[in-house]
Amino acid sequence: MLALVCHALSPDLSGLTLERHWPEPHPPGPGEVTVRMLTVALNFPDMLMLRGGYQFRPQLPFIPGTEGCGVVVAAGQGSEHWLGHRVITGARQGLLAERVTLAAAQVRAVPPGLDDLQAAAFTVGALTAWVGLMVRGRLRRGERVLVTGAGGGMGLAAVALAVAEGAHVTAVASSAQKLELARAAGAHDIVQIDRAAPEIAARGIDLVFDPVGGALFMPALRTLARGGRHAIIGFTGGQAPPLALNRALLKEIEIIGVRAGEHGRQDPAAGAAAMAAIDARAEALKPHIGSVFALADGAQAIAGMAAGVLSAKTIIKMAPNEASA
Repeated sequence: MLALVCHALSPDLSGLTLERHWPEPHPPGPGEVTVRMLTVALNFPDMLMLRGGYQFRPQLPFIPGTEGCGVVVAAGQGSEHWLGHRVITGARQGLLAERVTLAAAQVRAVPPGLDDLQAAAFTVGALTAWVGLMVRGRLRRGERVLVTGAGGGMGLAAVALAVAEGAHVTAVASSAQKLELARAAGAHDIVQIDRAAPEIAARGIDLVFDPVGGALFMPALRTLARGGRHAIIGFTGGQAPPLALNRALLKEIEIIGVRAGEHGRQDPAAGAAAMAAIDARAEALKPHIGSVFALADGAQAIAGMAAGVLSAKTIIKMAPNEASA
């Protein structure tokens, strides 16, 4: 079967190879299903794993890909009810292949109204937005929210959710095109920044949702009102500079770490509740699809995501011999 396989960790992704005769996954055992993948969405951790810079390090060789959409084509004992169903899949790796066998607990029905592209791109962005804003960030209706990286898949999910929950949203991004996407997602105010030397004039923010970090961390932190919260989602812009803790003390602000996947692994009941919450809001949180690539162009797609030149969510379509778009 076709699969995109990482044989060696490399900053330039040179260890990533399209394999045309990769071994088929094992048949599903009890409580397992085999899914024929239709679409897979890319996320920043996919790139970090390929470079060896993520906290989870799969054993080489490995197949990247953490969220997607497919059809269950085989089912083990106890999971027969999934056979033939279109599902969303989630895994720590392995989805960028034509077929994958995984625990039935790692699939769920596609919420109504999502096509194959949207279903693949839905979970990571919406779940992280929910945990970051509603659970860890304790967002309340009427508060002011600032979202960095607002033109990316994660940022757009946060903008849409915050607006749906009654917040006033300021979107921050590095290009007019990305800010137009944020505006379409419902952002009330937009701020275009220089990625090398960002500045944000906004003040009085109650909650910062920050998947960027890097040079943008301190300008975003300065926007907070007294008692505000800064939710750290990730570091697509690099590690943030050291924080002088007197800043947190003087304004009584909170620095909050957010790991949505770990939130569910540590507390399965809370994870299930969060998943149910986003599925119930799928219509409002439909992801914006930016680029679609064929599996053969997967390395190119990941490189574009790493360089920050792609907006919204990037999707790999698994149909063989399909040209990229």
